[in-house]
Amino acid sequence: MKFSEQWLREMVNPPVSTAELAERLTMSGLEVESVTAVAPAFSGVCVARVVEVRKHPEADRLRICIADVGHGEPLQVVTGAANVRDGMRVPLARVGAVLPGEKRISRSSLRGVESEGMLCSLTELGLADAAEEVLELPPDAPPGTDVREYLKLNDCSIELNVTPNRGDCLSVLGIAREVGAEYGLEARGPTIAPVPAAVAESFPVVVSDAAACPRYVGRIVRGIDPAAATPLWMVERLRRSGLRPIHPVVDITNYVMLELGQPLHAFDLSLLKGGIEVRCARQGERIPLLDGQVLELADDTLVIADHGRAVALAGIMGGADSAVCAATRDIFLESAYFSPRAIAGRGRRYKLQTDSSQRFERGVDFELQSVAVERATRLVLEICGGEAGTVTEVVQNQQLPSRVRIRLRDSRLRRVLGFALDQATVTGILERLGMQVQAGGEEWHVTPSPSRLDITIEADLIEEVARIYGYEHVPAYMPGGAVGLGSVTEGGLPRIVRAREALVQRGYQEAVTYSFVAARQDAAVGVGAHASIALANPISADMAVMRTSLWTGLLQALNYNISRQQTRVRLFETGRSFEKLSGELRQINKLSGISCGASWPEQWGARSLGIDFFDLKGDVATVLEVLAPHVNWEERVASHAALHPGQAVEISVDGRSIAVLGALHPDLYKEFDLKTPTFLFDIELDALPPANVPRYEPVPRYPRVRRDISITVAHEVSAAEILRTARSRAPSCLRDLQLFDVYEGEGIDSGKKSVALGLIFQGVSSTLIDKDIDAQVAVIVEELETRLGAVLRDS
Repeated sequence: MKFSEQWLREMVNPPVSTAELAERLTMSGLEVESVTAVAPAFSGVCVARVVEVRKHPEADRLRICIADVGHGEPLQVVTGAANVRDGMRVPLARVGAVLPGEKRISRSSLRGVESEGMLCSLTELGLADAAEEVLELPPDAPPGTDVREYLKLNDCSIELNVTPNRGDCLSVLGIAREVGAEYGLEARGPTIAPVPAAVAESFPVVVSDAAACPRYVGRIVRGIDPAAATPLWMVERLRRSGLRPIHPVVDITNYVMLELGQPLHAFDLSLLKGGIEVRCARQGERIPLLDGQVLELADDTLVIADHGRAVALAGIMGGADSAVCAATRDIFLESAYFSPRAIAGRGRRYKLQTDSSQRFERGVDFELQSVAVERATRLVLEICGGEAGTVTEVVQNQQLPSRVRIRLRDSRLRRVLGFALDQATVTGILERLGMQVQAGGEEWHVTPSPSRLDITIEADLIEEVARIYGYEHVPAYMPGGAVGLGSVTEGGLPRIVRAREALVQRGYQEAVTYSFVAARQDAAVGVGAHASIALANPISADMAVMRTSLWTGLLQALNYNISRQQTRVRLFETGRSFEKLSGELRQINKLSGISCGASWPEQWGARSLGIDFFDLKGDVATVLEVLAPHVNWEERVASHAALHPGQAVEISVDGRSIAVLGALHPDLYKEFDLKTPTFLFDIELDALPPANVPRYEPVPRYPRVRRDISITVAHEVSAAEILRTARSRAPSCLRDLQLFDVYEGEGIDSGKKSVALGLIFQGVSSTLIDKDIDAQVAVIVEELETRLGAVLRDS
């Protein structure tokens, strides 16, 4: 929501600066995204009345103007503007004026004719990017008046990020009520009196879907002046609110929407046939819209139709076939209350996001429709002339939202806030927010304003009280209570902290992503759609389910970084994934990471190489050494929906999976708009075994002895399986077991491979002799032969 600060201060004017006002709005929950001046700095520009215009004797495109500036002798100015004429009021930059961009105006001679200033367009004043004509001011603009003061350019445009529950703040009047409540002032909106009908004429209206449109108000205005122009004050307010002028009638409907928060629409009455019907579209019905699109509608889309065809997409956009144009003389004004459920999602379905749909989706004041029509009618008559007909209103009260009284208990208020507020303060806050309050005893009975559809329970009222009172005014208390000193074993130290540090040292950065993700992406990356948990009321389709994997958020974060020219990205996250198992929620603590780009930052001493599977495996090994030190884990080829077949590994301890890592599956590159080779890992923290606490062992007194053996095994036998089998029969004196060579080729049978193992023995109480070592080696070789079909090669 963007609006003019001066417009707001006409309704409520707290004695604070712009910066203080913006800070207060932000603290109350209306985040101020920007505060910008409506015009750049300039000086020395005044209103001038053009007394005489004559052609330049030496240039066909130049004109000589005599301008009255309110005092002293008229000034002679040479201009190239084609629209200048006698009697016109224009901005004139006098000699010595400074225009935007530090452009100074000096006396000059153009083709032999002296010029004592410059007539200014919107471009010269910094109010538009392009404008060839001189800005025409209203005919009653007094010559000599400073243009900044006359146009009220010492103003700021304030833009708010309004949350979805605060549709009441999508209007200047709604924001004024909010500011008034903050500063204890009364917000004064425009005085709106009913406009009496000059002609006893109405236009038939039928509402076929009362649940979607419980209230519809319409009015005919005949005989408007096609030559009427939008007044400058309205043009400026629209411009400062981010809207451009289109047509006086359209500008009036936009103005009332910004002022009161009620969207309106104006039809060219001559283009409507028979009457208005509010109904659902017929499946496949087509409608040309104001933006040039022709839509084919679904049967759950609410439309405004006449007796021949759909003429507007209800609550979203008008149709081109009934639009107001330069030749329009008779109009039909529409102001309706559309149920948020009838509008929500329809605009996104047709890729339309309008100011009107934004308000209807969040909910507008359901008692405002007649008021808005009266306000718009008055402005149309004042600006465009014409005669108003009678007001037509079709209403189904039982379908309108109900205004339920809410009980607010003082005890509950104190308990939630943590401190007490006197009754008068609470009553004043709620009344300034437009609510009806009945105080008595230790409680209040509150009826919310019809514009506050978000207030339905006691907790909502408590939030309003705290918000307006000011979170910064909440007293701070030190907590009290007995504190006991607990004991922490060495094995229970926070291993995850050390794991984070290890990843940071290896070039990773910690990320925090949303727990809510898109269902499609979660199904592709996580454990499957059957295990995901759908949200009852998601913010959007992209946040519809709870994540079953941290990879979804990390892949989105990777895409975000790559799209911002980050070519080397390493991210990790600790958090929970959520799965539905046998109807129950399972929350799993995980440490996940993602990596892409070069293996090293760009440098002169090493050639740039892209990261590969083994780089990632090294990162995971480092983390596991921190998380589970001195624990033997096993690796085997894995199959995972999100990982590349053949480039995925599962790590387990004692048969239980603790981690999976590998390259991203080729099908997911398109899903997440990625092109760079990407690698991921996922560690299930809850599955890790307890940390082995280091224990002291005396320095060995006896020498180590190494025996190397070479065996041939089938090609499909993994190294992990060979090491596991060898260790299963190893004696206690086997200190280390290393696989140091794998060979396939000449001298080795097809389908076989040669594997070399190094066995390191060391005695505890005596020096080992060859006889004992040979016996232990024979036991290990026998186990390899029996279980794996290994054959000992001759040395």
